Amino acid sequence: MKILFDLLPIVLFFVVYKFAGIYWATGSAIAAAALQVAWIWWREHRVDKLLLATLGLIVVFGGLTIALRDPIFVMWKPTLVNWLFGAAFLGSQWIGKRPLTQRMMGQAITVPAPVWRRLNLTWALFFGVLGLTNLFVVYWASGFYQAQHALLQATGQDAIDLTTCAAQFSDTVLALCNEAHVREGYWVNFKLFGMMGLTLLFVVAQALYLGRHIEHEPTAVETD
Repeated sequence: MKILFDLLPIVLFFVVYKFAGIYWATGSAIAAAALQVAWIWWREHRVDKLLLATLGLIVVFGGLTIALRDPIFVMWKPTLVNWLFGAAFLGSQWIGKRPLTQRMMGQAITVPAPVWRRLNLTWALFFGVLGLTNLFVVYWASGFYQAQHALLQATGQDAIDLTTCAAQFSDTVLALCNEAHVREGYWVNFKLFGMMGLTLLFVVAQALYLGRHIEHEPTAVETD
């Protein structure tokens, strides 16, 4: 249930996008993130700083997407969130007595201190690479950036709601609009399935690595 709660803004974004497009999806994600923070504050009377920073990013960049009618702002948000997490893990290498990975998992398992530090650096690197991967999908792999600019140049407009292609355009311009919409969908699918899949693979690799270094307490021998 906690995982579903944590993923609520992402899942809601994906579902609403399929029915109403990226602007309604962005607004839904902002509302879900705000409700998450409010719920945690009500339950625990405190909110983690990283969660507050994540809320701030979705409000700012999601708000810019809605206000300027430009999806590129909300597409940057996952990159900035991942880089924020990466910076937190990296900073914990030198700030505080224990790296962030040890603070999060140290009560559950015991491994040597150098293992925690290596694992912590690996998490920082993972978040950095995941942020870059998102930009790679936005600007190259999905083809959205190129398709969007081709459409804007063909129409002479500054912003276009891709969910209303058929109502606005015809012939060649309609084809360009539909193409941009399809390629926007590639990024939305990556945001949910691609990022989640990469994260799960990394967690599995981390578990295998930790399993090799777990320190088991000696079993007491009963004597008569």
